[in-house]
Amino acid sequence: MDIGVVLQCTPPAARVIDLARRAETYGFDYVWTFDSHILWEEPYVLYSKILDETRKIKIGPMVTNPATRDITVTASVFATLNEMYGNRTVIGIGRGDSAVRVTNGKPVTVAELRQAVVDIKGLVNGEAIDYKDSTLRLPWAGDSRCEVWVAAYGPKVLALTGEVGDGFILQLADPSIAEWTIGSVREAAVAAGREADSVYNCVAAPAYITDGSEEQNAHARDQLRWFGGMVGNHVADIVERYGDSGAVPQALTDYIKNRKGYDYNQHGQAGNTHADFVPDEIVDRFCIIGTPEDHVRRLEELKALGVDQFAVYLQHDNKDHTLAQYGEKVIPAIQETVLAKS
Repeated sequence: MDIGVVLQCTPPAARVIDLARRAETYGFDYVWTFDSHILWEEPYVLYSKILDETRKIKIGPMVTNPATRDITVTASVFATLNEMYGNRTVIGIGRGDSAVRVTNGKPVTVAELRQAVVDIKGLVNGEAIDYKDSTLRLPWAGDSRCEVWVAAYGPKVLALTGEVGDGFILQLADPSIAEWTIGSVREAAVAAGREADSVYNCVAAPAYITDGSEEQNAHARDQLRWFGGMVGNHVADIVERYGDSGAVPQALTDYIKNRKGYDYNQHGQAGNTHADFVPDEIVDRFCIIGTPEDHVRRLEELKALGVDQFAVYLQHDNKDHTLAQYGEKVIPAIQETVLAKS
């Protein structure tokens, strides 16, 4: 299983770059960032500096969108980064949340997202695409290789992920929901004539290392409760579309019944004022809290369900400790043991 870390582009940029550099030192495989250019600093600028100061990690947005980002610009940015630093990029994409809503926009439709995935995949990998009655190509990007992974919760976006996505991003670490979503993606892949395991599965969620005591675990829950509020935005959209039809598991939808609203000024922040409706049970299911051994157990459970990567959201008051503990205890524990002599 690969391990990634998800960073906010909160100034100073030097802090974000330092966390990315140290993540590679600790053995992380991917560094992701939020992509919300009003709330935080511009991530596309930071990627060059992160790549310049690291050697192996892959970088990308979790997640960008085709509403605030023109797809031809996105493709050109990542193809350029690949030319500069080797093929070390990946593009996570969704319909649009904070970057869109802060500017009073709307998420793109499922059909628009599907076309964006197809077109970005073509352009960033040096292929020709049909675009606004023309054929477009990045003629200098023949050696660029970059995958496009789709963030999804609802049935229709899960289906398009299996049909055209290189990867699937699930932003929560609940095993039962992971099993349902991964199964949906695999079914769609097979229906589209692809192999069931052709889509890479990435689970992303906050992780907080504690000593296992109830006192520290309770503090960790309060630090991570924001995540249930963030996920609730996407779930509310799904409930509005599907209602209580059973198209989405109750495990994903029941907890938002007491949701009253969302303040994007506090998006992704520990201690925000709009996540009080999120119960402890949801925090424990959606996030990973506890000793390094607790984290390893959950990761092994997710791995058995077909998860290829766990990406740690690092938005809490224990960033440095959690990063170090993953590097020193969690990552080594989930790596395949290779003997020097047998």
